[in-house]
Amino acid sequence: MLDIKRKTKVVHGINPSTIPTEIIQLNEPVIIKQLVKDWPLVKASRKSDRAVIDYLNRFYNGRPTVVCKLKPEAKGRLFYDDSLSQLDYSSYRGRIDETLEAIYQGFQEDCPHDYYIASNIISTHLPRLRDENDIQVPRQVDDGVDPETVSIWLGSSTVASCHYDALDNIACCVAGKRRFTLFPPDQIDNLYPGPLEPTPGGQVVSLVDFDNPDFEQFPKFRDAINTAQVAELEPGDALFLPSMWWHHVQSLAPFNVLVNYWWNDAPRYMTSGMNALYAAMLGIRDKPKHEREAWKHVFDYYIFNGANNATSQIPSEAQGLLGNLDELSARKLRALLINKLNR
Repeated sequence: MLDIKRKTKVVHGINPSTIPTEIIQLNEPVIIKQLVKDWPLVKASRKSDRAVIDYLNRFYNGRPTVVCKLKPEAKGRLFYDDSLSQLDYSSYRGRIDETLEAIYQGFQEDCPHDYYIASNIISTHLPRLRDENDIQVPRQVDDGVDPETVSIWLGSSTVASCHYDALDNIACCVAGKRRFTLFPPDQIDNLYPGPLEPTPGGQVVSLVDFDNPDFEQFPKFRDAINTAQVAELEPGDALFLPSMWWHHVQSLAPFNVLVNYWWNDAPRYMTSGMNALYAAMLGIRDKPKHEREAWKHVFDYYIFNGANNATSQIPSEAQGLLGNLDELSARKLRALLINKLNR
């Protein structure tokens, strides 16, 4: 285990219906201790793993989902084979209740396979579960902004390799224990990201094995460790994790359940940051160094310094694409991009 001294900030006594907006506005990870302690799902976990499984099965509608199965020698780590071109676990369409039973039966085996159901949307597979187990995310959902997505993670003693998500997240530990090792977004260079595709779970992951880091191969990882913090969650605890923070997640118990609330307050007409990255790879990355450095200044001016930076000297009627985006102007910009990319 990495020797990380810094612990994530902890707050106590928060009502799940009235989470203070200040927690979200910090843009820093925060453990909300025992936020969901009164959920029936958490109360079931305090009885037994069997009680949790039986409780979840009450809500399951039989719809199949993607199940990941890991070999015992993987030690629960969802990762690549030696070539980094293939994932080292299998995925198949399966039933949630059968997967839960396979995990439970594995408790009796010396070298069981690990199973993992990642980010399964609750409303599509466990309808009405939120009727009894829910929080109120402290945000104003305006017209044109998507409501939060609520998902559930089910699995045995698995490890999600260090990655980031482009959504804000409140992760609620309802069964088992989780250890999050967290890094700020500026540590990307020190975390040695792997291929953009394929990826375990859909996001690029760090190539560093946190259980046995190779500092000769990944020397800058020492610098990342100096910025890291650790958040350990027990049943009932929640973690607010801002978007773009890197996080390595270890499931510490034989059976673990996590409920996630995901959201982004950007209007839904905006495209993803990854789409912008792909476009920049196509148009900028392989140009000469002096051009790339010049484009850094251009992007700072038009993008990273804010929308108003490039328009203060231009009358509103002449701003065109530089003006504030709305649904109509976003549609025009999307059509312009598609047309130019198809030439």
